Amino acid sequence: MNDAPGIDTSRMKSALDKRVAELERLLESFADTRTDTALDQQRIGRLSRMDAIQQQAMEDETHRRRERELALCRAAQKRIADGDYGYCTACEEPVAPKRLENDPSAMLCIACASRAGAGG
Repeated sequence: MNDAPGIDTSRMKSALDKRVAELERLLESFADTRTDTALDQQRIGRLSRMDAIQQQAMEDETHRRRERELALCRAAQKRIADGDYGYCTACEEPVAPKRLENDPSAMLCIACASRAGAGG
């Protein structure tokens, strides 16, 4: 299969490469900046502990979302390399160029994304 018509694959590849590099940098720095919540009740008060736990949970969720986005971007890079970029991975119909402009890692057309309820 060749890349879908009407898509500037080189520009999409460049956008994906840039985002992958940014995500890798952010994920690397996560280990250095992650807040480990101490639950020692003698050291900090209850409200401070609750705030720290909430902060850690938000950091962990951000990290998880970045890992997922990185996986999606790498999958899109592979589709470009394989010549399958711009086609829905579910129905194999072309993905709208504007959808890819908005999200170069999109792997589903609007119809399939709506059915899946994922937007992916």
